[in-house]
Amino acid sequence: MPDQNAQISWRDGHVPVSTRFDDPYFSLEDGAAETAYVFLAGNDLPQRFRPGFHIAELGFGTGLNLLLAWDAWARAGMEGALQFTSFEAYPMRPEDMAQAHAAFPALDGRRDALTEAWDGSGGVLELPGLRAEIIIGDARATLPAWQGQADAWFLDGFSPAKNPELWGEALMAEVAGHTAPGGTAATYTAAGFVRRALAEGGFEVTRIPGYGRKRHMTRAQMPL
Repeated sequence: MPDQNAQISWRDGHVPVSTRFDDPYFSLEDGAAETAYVFLAGNDLPQRFRPGFHIAELGFGTGLNLLLAWDAWARAGMEGALQFTSFEAYPMRPEDMAQAHAAFPALDGRRDALTEAWDGSGGVLELPGLRAEIIIGDARATLPAWQGQADAWFLDGFSPAKNPELWGEALMAEVAGHTAPGGTAATYTAAGFVRRALAEGGFEVTRIPGYGRKRHMTRAQMPL
């Protein structure tokens, strides 16, 4: 049976690079700052948080996006647990995730709590202020079977040029179909075919300034 774990090499000892997709998991400049800009600010978070808020994500990777969203939730003083669902085809081994996490801020112990909880098999993680479900498998099969609806989407697959399967029209239509009215989506890419697929799914799509060296990124909102 082929190995379904993430295949990783390391750049500068702390930036994981997918050898399957020849793409780094997070910004070589500052992964945490990129996540805060693209996925949190791109979805108007934490301003939109409310009890029961649900984030969904394509591409769990190192768990960095989850960590920063969880930290923002806690710092906003929200009651109850943030709901977070992520779809990941090639989960990281625990030892690789632990090495990647060394580059992240401690976030009041949340980084280490996630490192300890992650066994590489996905499933539900119940941590203080967080209920996360990491669904393992090809999102083209697993997302249509999901019964949930997200208030915000983090679209964080590898580059559309290298991982086009995670950005196709059918999958973006599923993202739209699993978005609550008024819900949003954000991604670092501004590729035209991605923006068109989101628009065809029913989102109102905007191209906005990107993070760092990226000129543009994409924000999308579902009408109320």
